Amino acid sequence: MKIEAMVVRQPGGPFCREALELDAPGNHEVLVRVVAAGMCHTDLAVVDQSFPFPLPFVLGHEGSGIVERVGAGVTSVATGDHVVLTFNSCGACRSCETGHQAYCHSFSALNLSGCRIDGSTTLRCGGEVVHGSFFSQSSFATHALADERSVVPVPRDAPLELLGPLGCGVQTGAGAVINMLRPWPGSTAAVFGTGAVGLSAIMAARIVGCGRIFAVDPVQHRLDLASELGATDLINVTQQDAKTIIHNAGGADISLDTSGSAAGVTSAIECLKRNGSCGLVSSGGRGSTVTLPIAQLMGRHVFGVIEGDANPRTFIPELVEFHRQGKLPFERMVKFYDMSEISRAAADSRSGATIKPIIRFSDDFNAS
Repeated sequence: MKIEAMVVRQPGGPFCREALELDAPGNHEVLVRVVAAGMCHTDLAVVDQSFPFPLPFVLGHEGSGIVERVGAGVTSVATGDHVVLTFNSCGACRSCETGHQAYCHSFSALNLSGCRIDGSTTLRCGGEVVHGSFFSQSSFATHALADERSVVPVPRDAPLELLGPLGCGVQTGAGAVINMLRPWPGSTAAVFGTGAVGLSAIMAARIVGCGRIFAVDPVQHRLDLASELGATDLINVTQQDAKTIIHNAGGADISLDTSGSAAGVTSAIECLKRNGSCGLVSSGGRGSTVTLPIAQLMGRHVFGVIEGDANPRTFIPELVEFHRQGKLPFERMVKFYDMSEISRAAADSRSGATIKPIIRFSDDFNAS
């Protein structure tokens, strides 16, 4: 079918609106009319090619929309369903079989190769291949072709245009706390970085009943929002030393670094109590390293966290319910942009002016 998509043809961009051809759904694939798609820093890293992905490409991995067609083998969704798109997994490896789909042995091939697992591509411009299947969706387009395993039904009365970030950014931050670090009521949490992932973690820490929640960031307006979303203590690292302040308060039972910076990772580990746990959700880019005395790791647990260690089929509906109950007001960190404003959305995300851009598709943009 004919669709329109935002194509990147050179490192650094720009996003160019182009007419493309999209394959019909295969046996276990789902065609989704995209209503909106969140923009994540992973998208921007791929645009810059600091995270390699074959050019030209269509990105977008926080899509939400409405199912238009399904392949013959699809059983979990039907035409007309409202859905959130998330990462894909094989369903057959040991990680998938034990409920840890984010650590699927085929994660890179399924989500980060620019093609299906069999090497075929889904997008073309005339005779030219355009790489898609980004997180099994490439949702910066009027329509996305997704594997059934990456399509999660959500209630029809939920605010569909808002829900895309549940598929990655919100799932990652909230899941890191709820699924992996698992603090107990009254425990102390420290979150380093108050972007979309960090703020989601702070809201999750409040949901599970942490008694004290430190938010650590160099940007005051983000810290102010963190306070409104559940942080009890704010540390502006341009003026204060986070490790000292948290240690003087008794130390953290759990910590999460979302910055990927060596300083953030080091502080997140060193601020822990003995037997505390630290999660890392950003690799910091190729070649990033952290040097710590081995003694700092003794009696502490450090995890690299992918996609919040979530089973999206069950966790995303839980997040929708938390939002419905007013416990996860992630709309507070969102700003909407029309598709024609995607370059401004990217610039605002890079500068920090917008924490979580969501790109909306207007009716006149959607191709039939």
